[in-house]
Amino acid sequence: MPVGTVASVKGVHQRELKEEIDPDVILGNTYHLYLRPKTTILEEAGGLHKFMGWDRKILTDSGGYQVYSLSDNRKIKEEGVKFKSHIDGSLHVFTPENVMEIQRTIGADIIMAFDECTPYPCDYQYAKRSMHLTHRWLERCIAHLEKVPPRYGYSQSFFPIVQGSTFKDLRKQSAEYIAGAGAEGNAIGGLSVGEPAEEMYAMAELVCDILPQDKPRYLMGVGKPGDILEAVRRGIDMFDCVLPTRNARNGHLFTRTGVIKIRNAVHRHDISPLDASCDCYTCSHFSRAYLHHLDRCNEILGSQLNTIHNLRYFQRLMADIREAVDAGGLDDFAADFYAALES
Repeated sequence: MPVGTVASVKGVHQRELKEEIDPDVILGNTYHLYLRPKTTILEEAGGLHKFMGWDRKILTDSGGYQVYSLSDNRKIKEEGVKFKSHIDGSLHVFTPENVMEIQRTIGADIIMAFDECTPYPCDYQYAKRSMHLTHRWLERCIAHLEKVPPRYGYSQSFFPIVQGSTFKDLRKQSAEYIAGAGAEGNAIGGLSVGEPAEEMYAMAELVCDILPQDKPRYLMGVGKPGDILEAVRRGIDMFDCVLPTRNARNGHLFTRTGVIKIRNAVHRHDISPLDASCDCYTCSHFSRAYLHHLDRCNEILGSQLNTIHNLRYFQRLMADIREAVDAGGLDDFAADFYAALES
């Protein structure tokens, strides 16, 4: 899912997003949308879809990760989290109940439970307390959703979130608890926060052995192409990450044979396409030399073209993985994927 934090996928407008990149779902951020433009404006507009002119699916995270990232400006208690806005320093409180209200008002198709994202590293006792807090908050989220129906005339799918840091017994306990909630899909949080990749893979595999196979499993905040592939091999279905758009703005472009750093001088005279195997607008129309020139000139068009390519790369990667899964050839696909990176 491309990340559209503040009702915009950075660097591309909605027509390009649909015609060039073609995602089924994009992600919006509850914390940021709550602060700006504010839910009152979104409600006046008829929800986020109408506000941003997007007629496909939207998933909103709960804001838990953003609150986690504000470690110097928030206090976590049983009731919820008190935090300072990164915009103006104003004080706000997120509780399981009002986060459900906010996501109802935003109107996303998939909404997330309010959780605490544990830092890495953290000690066992902290991770355990945090996990149980997330579970208690989940019960409050479910109870509140039962009281407040969806708005705008369509239903919302609700995903709870597995926590437990990198402790196997906590992850197992949390996965069993989350699976028992019987939600339409399930998410795995608290990974890709600094732990080694092998620990992330181990936690994803452990959790996927417990969560229902017939419901989507969403690994939040991942990630690099290799991480996505390895997570799929362990049972993950859904991903989001700012990596494609953020790296595009910094001139790091994903290709089948690895990352191209378009700012490097070696591309100044290279009139070949960025990636001859890619069918995106950027690769079909422009050379590496042109993309290098735009970047060196700090031209906005460079970021736009880079972003189109990176987002398209990730959509193609996921489509190729799905095809390999359907054909029963995921291991062969993985072997070819890694061989291309070494070529």
